Amino acid sequence: MRARKIRSSDRNLFLAIFSLLCGLVLSGPAHSSGLEYDFLAAKEAYAAGDASSLEAHSASILNSPLAPYAEFWQTALTLSGDDPQPVEDFLKKYKGTLLAERMRNAWLKHLAKKGQWQLFLDQYPKLESSDPGLFCSSLEARNALGDKKAYGEAKPMWMSATPLPQSCQPIFDSLLASGEISTDAVRKRLRLILESGNLTLATEVNDDLPANERLSAKLLRSAYSNPYHYLKNPRLSTRSEREVALFAVLRIAREDPAQAKAYWSDISSKYGAADRSYLLARIAFRAALNHMPEALSWFDEAGGPQTPEESQWAIREALRLKDWNRVLEGIDSLPPQVQSDEAWQYWKARALEHKGRNSEANALFAALSHQRDFYGQLALEEMGTVITVPENAYRPSRKEIEAVRNLPGIQRSLLLYSMGLRYFATREWIWAVRNFDDHELISAAELAKSEGLYDRAINTAEKAKTIEDFDLRFLAPYRSIMHEQTKLLDLDEAWVYGLIRQESRFVTAAKSGVGASGLMQLMPATASWVARKMGLRNYRNSIVSELETNISLGTYYLKHVLGELGNQPVLASAAYNAGPSRARKWLDQEPMEGAIYIESIPFGETRDYVKKVMSNTEYYAISFGQESRTLKQRLGMLKRSDAGQIEGP
Repeated sequence: MRARKIRSSDRNLFLAIFSLLCGLVLSGPAHSSGLEYDFLAAKEAYAAGDASSLEAHSASILNSPLAPYAEFWQTALTLSGDDPQPVEDFLKKYKGTLLAERMRNAWLKHLAKKGQWQLFLDQYPKLESSDPGLFCSSLEARNALGDKKAYGEAKPMWMSATPLPQSCQPIFDSLLASGEISTDAVRKRLRLILESGNLTLATEVNDDLPANERLSAKLLRSAYSNPYHYLKNPRLSTRSEREVALFAVLRIAREDPAQAKAYWSDISSKYGAADRSYLLARIAFRAALNHMPEALSWFDEAGGPQTPEESQWAIREALRLKDWNRVLEGIDSLPPQVQSDEAWQYWKARALEHKGRNSEANALFAALSHQRDFYGQLALEEMGTVITVPENAYRPSRKEIEAVRNLPGIQRSLLLYSMGLRYFATREWIWAVRNFDDHELISAAELAKSEGLYDRAINTAEKAKTIEDFDLRFLAPYRSIMHEQTKLLDLDEAWVYGLIRQESRFVTAAKSGVGASGLMQLMPATASWVARKMGLRNYRNSIVSELETNISLGTYYLKHVLGELGNQPVLASAAYNAGPSRARKWLDQEPMEGAIYIESIPFGETRDYVKKVMSNTEYYAISFGQESRTLKQRLGMLKRSDAGQIEGP
């Protein structure tokens, strides 16, 4: 296919979309060879809009499983902006592939930009992945072609504390102008945004209010930068001034709910009942996140929680106080879709059990016990049953595994993995297995395991709904190294494996968005600190991802944290994710049940992380033939250790 350069605006559109697919900056081709060299060079040529260089490096790619990439880049550079034929040819040739999906996504954005609405609507239903911006464009297309009710479907998107796609703005402007989004709704969204701390977005949404009701930008900046100073002499004459003062109180509540409550007491008489309830509930919510004993009484003062989020934190505080009546009442008051969550079903059963309503409790435990996760395990134990690992009911044949290997998408993925291009490779794998049945999933997982792609093996096996292959779900690679290291440090090998499975899925080259590296996801400062503690000479952070180095540093740090936190694995798991000081801060003065501690961890990511680490540990313990212990025993009763300031990076 001969390429020719197009207008920069069209090329930039496709470049922007394809950069989302790439998701990373590839290293230059200078250190590559063969197909990898041409692939990287072709991508760079495309990014630079250099059609001749792209064509020169495409020959070898076009004769490989990676041909769709070369043709994607070439097609993007041959677009005239008006002729759909090159795109349609590409979509037809590579129907069902990841790059066809990305091409269609890019083409739809182009059609929306050009206002070619009928062609847009012809293509949009064929898009498999969701895209909020394109959804708004589809509504604009329908409106342009006569469906005047289309814009109304965008209303649920609008009430968000985060920025919305630019393509949605014309629709929201229309809804605001027509009054379908009311002034009260604007005020409500503005409060959400202000509490999130996004002053830039708040300023934009503030402009959606009538001119005479907008908040003063100057006062907002003052309240944002120093809310304590602002509230020494706040302006409260107008509604907009009172809203700014309310914002200042919310700013303080994020850091010090008790101080916020004190400031609020001084000015609350200037507000109506609805505002008083709202603000008190938000202060109570912040107090609950900080496990302050006043949280529940403040919720009561507010007339109860005002949102499902607040309700759930009131329940968590009731759990910490062992107020089972309030736990049950709180769960029963949750919206049905929230109440049905496994966590709340488990705690409802526990509350019913405490009230002597055992038959109701057992019915809930029985329903949960079929789930192979944290709450399913705990529910099974509440019924007096020991957790077991099912025998593998299905083993794929070599023929079935090879059939998966020969699929074009899998071939592309494996080739990209072999070239070290993990992002491309992983996206191809995920796309290739998305519609597999359970037998194909297990075959693909076995293939991934044989190729050393442990994360793909685990994730793919977990997708199977009717086949439970725990050998694949709970892989234990690098066992000889790990066994020796955990024995040396007297660490529970099952727990360490449970933690690594959650950290990296055993990808040695894993690197997080914040810079954590390797199998055990060590931050540079942590790795350097541990290296000094271990007396390692000539340590440098460039070797932190090396397998044995990473395991050595990571297990040493884990042992250190475990010791600092009273040899309590639940606390050490929380500390590994969120830091030792936080893990200790979340404890009560009195011993508390491990499951309640986990449920009330303020950070959602850490809460989910600790649940999964401890659940993983139980399955690894069974796999390793360790002495039988229940998950509840592993969680234990947590208490403060005698250690003072925790040493660490």
